[in-house]
Amino acid sequence: MTIWLAAVPALLLATAGAMVLLRRRRKGGIAVLAGVNVAVLLGALVVLATALPGGPASAASVATQTTEAAGIGGSALIAAAIAVAGSSIGAAFAVAYTGSAALAAMSERPEIFGRAMVVVGLAEGIAIYGLIIAIILIGRA
Repeated sequence: MTIWLAAVPALLLATAGAMVLLRRRRKGGIAVLAGVNVAVLLGALVVLATALPGGPASAASVATQTTEAAGIGGSALIAAAIAVAGSSIGAAFAVAYTGSAALAAMSERPEIFGRAMVVVGLAEGIAIYGLIIAIILIGRA
């Protein structure tokens, strides 16, 4: 995971360089960027060509080891992640709509603050239900 974090500054530097290049020389900058893209593509093809001679036998043994190590627990963890992600996205939409409606109602009648926040809290409960399901799934893994 740290290799991806180390690549972020290089990516930002490359993006800034590409933007400066395109602002200064429009047509020449596009040609340079196309050349860089072709070089990266050729490098990826070289990596692919060196990885292919490994053959399917080594890939099959790695797949067998992975499924034996993960077992049914891996599926439960994926299901837990889907439960948390789905419920969090649903809660985000619910809070967005109920929150904006609550703010609009409170702008007209400030005394309904308590009732409006209860509705927003109920919408946030959707995420808590997904978290509970994830805990149950992880416990059974």
